[in-house]
Amino acid sequence: MCRSIKTLRPPVLPEEATEEDMHAAALQYVRKVSGFRAPAAHNREVFEQAVDEITEATRRLLEGLEVRGRAVRRPEPDAA
Repeated sequence: MCRSIKTLRPPVLPEEATEEDMHAAALQYVRKVSGFRAPAAHNREVFEQAVDEITEATRRLLEGLEVRGRAVRRPEPDAA
């Protein structure tokens, strides 16, 4: 049904994961869990919402992980 979701943290991924990387992983996850490669029109909104929420959860996870031998990544403070 879908390819394996790749690891997005260093050192497996040499550079930091991009928004595109996180979205692709979230999409693969939602496809696997739902059993749909592409949702029908009546399921599209909930499908896309799940992808967005999982992308955000992935971003928070990667920002919070501490990988031994590497500095902890913290999100940039909002410039207000």
